[in-house]
This record gives sequence, C-alpha cells and structure tokens, in this order.
Amino acid sequence: MHYDATLFWFRRDLRVDDNAALYRALKAGGRVYCCFVFDTTILDALPARRDRRVEFIRESVVELQAELQNSGGGLAVMHGPPEQLIPQLAQKLGVGAVFTNHDYEPQAVARDAAVAAALAKNGIALHAFKDQVIFEKDEVLTGGGKFFSVFTPYKNAWLRKLDSFYLQGYAVRKYARALKPCPEAAHVPTLAELGFEPTNLHALGIVPGARGAEALFEEFKSRLSAYAETRDYPAVKGPSYLSVHLRFGTISVRSLAREAWQAWQGHGPVKGGRGAEVWLSELIWRDFYFQILHHNPRVVDHAFRPEYDALRWESGAAAEQLLAAWCEARTGYPLVDAAMRQLNQTGYMHNRLRMVVASFLTKDLGLDWRLGERYFAAHLNDFDLSANNGGWQWAASTGCDAQPYFRIFNPVTQSERFDPHGKFIRRYVPEIAGLGDRAIHAPWLAKPVELAAAGIRIGETYPAPVVDHAVARDKTLARFKAARQLA
Repeated sequence: MHYDATLFWFRRDLRVDDNAALYRALKAGGRVYCCFVFDTTILDALPARRDRRVEFIRESVVELQAELQNSGGGLAVMHGPPEQLIPQLAQKLGVGAVFTNHDYEPQAVARDAAVAAALAKNGIALHAFKDQVIFEKDEVLTGGGKFFSVFTPYKNAWLRKLDSFYLQGYAVRKYARALKPCPEAAHVPTLAELGFEPTNLHALGIVPGARGAEALFEEFKSRLSAYAETRDYPAVKGPSYLSVHLRFGTISVRSLAREAWQAWQGHGPVKGGRGAEVWLSELIWRDFYFQILHHNPRVVDHAFRPEYDALRWESGAAAEQLLAAWCEARTGYPLVDAAMRQLNQTGYMHNRLRMVVASFLTKDLGLDWRLGERYFAAHLNDFDLSANNGGWQWAASTGCDAQPYFRIFNPVTQSERFDPHGKFIRRYVPEIAGLGDRAIHAPWLAKPVELAAAGIRIGETYPAPVVDHAVARDKTLARFKAARQLA
C-alpha cells in the first residue's frame, strides 16, 4: 500500500524505535504526520486527580515530541475524544490513511471501530498492527484451532512458534526522512490543563519515556541471571521494574523477549540461564492474558469459569469494613499491610505480594475479586486490564488455569517464607519494626514481654487480625463447594 500522506496515532507505544505501525507508515511512502490524544473518556473516569500514570504519560509524550522533532518530524498533541479528533485531524491534513498499533481492551476495540467508521466516511483507511505482544489473537492456538485456557500448553506452543522473525525489531530510523512536522498545534498540555496535579513520581525514582526504560533495562541485564532466585522476595531487588514501561510502550516487548531468549539460549552478550528462562515465561504470561481477553471479553465483568459467577461473596456493613481495612492496610497481617502500603504510597506492588493480597481479599475476607481488581486498577502505575483481570481471577480461583479453590495462601507462612527477616515489613510497617524476625510475621502471637519491649499494643498501635485465617479458610471452602453444587 502506498499513500502520499499518512497520520500515525501514538497510543500504548510511546517510543520511536522498534514501533511496528510507525515503521509501516514510514514505508508506505509520502509524508508521515504523528499525533497523540489525551483521551478524555479515559482521563475523566480516573478517580483521583493525582495520578502517576497521567504524569508518566505526559512526560513520555514530551520526550517523544522532542525525539520526533530531532528526526525531522513533529507531534500534534490533542486533548479530547479521539473518535472526533482523529478523523478531524486526518481530514484536515489530507491523509489517505491513519496508522496505529492494536489495542485489545474492549473499550479500545469499540473506540477504534468508531474511529474507523468516521474515517471511512471521508475515504480514509485505518490500518492497525501488532506491537505490544509477541503473539496476538489467533496466532497461538490448540491443535483443534481453539484458544488456550491453560498456561503451560500455551507456553509450549508459544515457544514452538517462536523464531528470530518474531523477535526482530523494526528499523524505524532507516525511513525517518518521511517524518514531517505537523502543522497543527503541538503544545503538550500541562498537568493542570489536563485537570491533574503533580505526584511523587520523581521522588520514587521513576523516569518516564524511552530513555528511562532503556536505563532500567540496562541495569536489569546485570541481574537477569539471578531472576529465578530473587523474584519472589519483596525485600530483594529481583524484578525488572519494567512493567510500567511495557504498559505504555516506552520500550518494545520484542527487545525484551529477544534479550531473554538469547540469554536463555546462551547466544547473546548477556548471560541468563534459568533466570532468563523464567523472565521470558513472565512475558509469555502477558501474551497469554491478552489472548484470553481477546477471546473472552466477558471476563471484564464475569468469572472466566461461569459456574463461579454463582459464588456468594460476603456483603453488607461488615464486608464494607473488611474492604476498608484491606484498602487502608490495617488488616493486622503485617505482610498484607506492608504490601498495601507499598501500593498506596508508590503505585507499585511486588508480584508475589499481588498474589498474597488478592488471595487474602477473596479467601480470607471472602470479598468479591472485582472489588480488589478495581482498587488495583485505580492505584497501579502499570495497570493493564488483561493482566490485572487474569491475576485476580487466578488468585480468586475463578479464572483460566487458576489456583485451585482449595489451595489458600496462609498470609503468615507466606510472610515467613518470602520476607523471612521482616525487612520488607519493617520498611512499610515501621510501628512493629521492633519485633524479632519470628514475631514480626504474626504480632498477635508474640509474648507480652516482647510486645512491651517493642512498644506495641495490639488493637491500639497495630491492629489485631481482622479475621482468623483458619476460620476464614473453612468458610471459603464451603463457599466454593456451594457454588459448584449449583453449577
């Protein structure tokens, strides 16, 4: 396909390098204009006016605009509904097509359909391409042509399909001469103009944009080989911390998967071994949940396993109080409270702890997984609908390839195993920092003399447990058995 002029629409791909649809727009010939829309449909629905994600996106857009200008192009930045703004800009520029990368969330799919319809009225095409995953939609299917609902077979099929073709980057800069300054307004709105306020993003050491992503990735490469051993311990620097960059596309998933693959195979400069294999598996989980959402958009509001829509979760005033205790990090279980404080203070939560607090909400407190999912959606810097939904349904035992309902995390043993010296707990729950390594996991069981020495009064300076884990476990087993009998 060839066009005299095209418009490239940035969304979840805030980078120039290795950008699939941008590459194809540049290769289509003619002039290539670029734009980004601060989507009011999304922004207006955010519950807080201090949102690190908005600040992250805005600063990434500022960097992106400068990068495009240095390459001879530019970036039109708009604020409003893209269903109106994209067709208007495309018509004004006289382009033959709009290029963009796929977005898989149901709301985004509907938005893109509306944009495509509006463009078509003016004879303008919308071309979308795969960019944020290695394999999408129907690219990895069972032998019978069905989507996978169990991860391990999916992973095996994913790895069988993988070859260097799917990992190669797109040479955008080779064709950058086609980039042109956009004659439309290029002002990037301030946070205030967007209706938001500054956050603690920089105080947390989060550096937005492609440069921030690349620096983070370079640092992680030195730790990649140890990933398998360190990733489950929240007090250890084990994860890559790249999830927010993957979410907003300030780094290419192909570059990450390629590095992991080569390190695992021993072909690249970075040595990875088992660490690289496990990290690649985490990237495959990401693809897995994207294809689940694509084939089953109902999971946004319903259990993947329909029989578990019949679960009778706790409700009423007591349940609301339990939810508030969970959200406000005052459950009386130190690891749960530390994890929730990490989320509330930083917008990040360690992956192991996401499983712990999700299990605690659904199986200790008996609360609907959708309540926790929504809270994460509002607070996670790296919130991604497919992964967040998949993770919550996994922990709640309602999803595909989920944790069996009778396997219930014990928050105390999880604490003892993954934060054995209480280092993470002491950082986020300093009021119990004076307890010893053994007592800090279950302060209510500590000897009175130890509590007194640490200046702790259970129920006053630190909460008593809001539930008894053993009792809650029995109630959860009964809840699931009742739902299964109704199926």
